[in-house]
Amino acid sequence: MNGLLGKIENEILKAKKFKFETKKIDIQRDKLAYMIDHTLLSPDATSTQISKLCDEAVKYGFYSVCVNSFRVPEAFDDLKGSKVKIASVISFPFGAVPTKVKTEETKWVIEHGADEVDMVINVGMLKDSEYDEVYDDVKSVVESARDKVVKVIIETALLNFEEKVAACVISKESGAHFVKTSTGYSKGGAVAEDVALMRFVVGEKMGVKASGGIHSYDDALRMISAGANRIGASRSVEIIGGAK
Repeated sequence: MNGLLGKIENEILKAKKFKFETKKIDIQRDKLAYMIDHTLLSPDATSTQISKLCDEAVKYGFYSVCVNSFRVPEAFDDLKGSKVKIASVISFPFGAVPTKVKTEETKWVIEHGADEVDMVINVGMLKDSEYDEVYDDVKSVVESARDKVVKVIIETALLNFEEKVAACVISKESGAHFVKTSTGYSKGGAVAEDVALMRFVVGEKMGVKASGGIHSYDDALRMISAGANRIGASRSVEIIGGAK
């Protein structure tokens, strides 16, 4: 993509002037619940656990359930007649597969009922500064998703400052709808400072999802105050239990 490197370098210069500031906010239980992707991505998750996940999502008013790709048809059946959406992860948890594999998985989950896809960026390719290739990888998933919401998991714990900015710029330029902090399966999860940086880079028109290590109402509040407008969590019921 022409000019991508220039855009990244320009955003890095601007982001270096960014200062993280904490803000105090409060949020009601029902509003918080509707910001949560209720998540179960463990490799040993059973059908019974997926059904429970879906039941909880309906009961508590979570925005969506987030499941591994082969579980999408089950979630679709479990959630028929409800307003709860289905999100599926793509190339999870490493993102280190050929683009064709990501696009085919994306097409498959959309065909079987997914409303959103959370794709893992190719971290190694990004660290090699192969920005055009990373852009093509993300763009291909965006196009394969057929206007469905695409979230790009950039795995912040593995990136330095410049790489975080580059990942956000690439995601924005590709037409993705969200940038997301983490898979929850790397060496770290969501950090408020990273969420704030991501929000600064992508602006207000793009979503920011905080995911990984968010276990309480206070954790969720910290991420939302930093700029997240979606939360990914497996302890969603506990989180909203702490909401007012």
